[in-house]
Amino acid sequence: MWDPWVIGGGVSPAKLKAAKVILWKGHCSVHQRFLPQHVDQVRANYPGIQVIVHPECRWEVCQKADATGSTEKLIEVIERAPEGAMFAVGTEIHLVNRMAKLFEGRKKVITLDDSGCLCTTMYRISPQHLAWALENLVEGNVVNRIKVDDDVKHWARVALDRMLEIKA
Repeated sequence: MWDPWVIGGGVSPAKLKAAKVILWKGHCSVHQRFLPQHVDQVRANYPGIQVIVHPECRWEVCQKADATGSTEKLIEVIERAPEGAMFAVGTEIHLVNRMAKLFEGRKKVITLDDSGCLCTTMYRISPQHLAWALENLVEGNVVNRIKVDDDVKHWARVALDRMLEIKA
């Protein structure tokens, strides 16, 4: 387990070299807000509702859910469900709202926790922010440049390729 708050991740070089997998000690604050009680409450309020969540949610929430998966998987679960099906989705509220609009009139899609669960980082991905970045590019200004060392790029690509091979 690599702990970003500890020098060297809190792991010896020998253990790192011997490791097959290095886990990053982190979390998503939005997904961690969902609690097992939310699952129980939504099931009590909406008999027959299916609970689907992103895997970044707490382990206990994932265990209580009917399905866990990527955004693509959650949309697929809703698409395959019969007309009139109901879903409580454990993820960021803007995505839940987009799903609700996409399936409006055919299926009910609500958030697992009605307190919101807004991700301010994802909220910055908007048409307005995209326009701002593109307008700056036209003017010759690069904003929000992300720089990644070549060595990091290489190993990130290796990791992504390996993950994609597993799916195939």
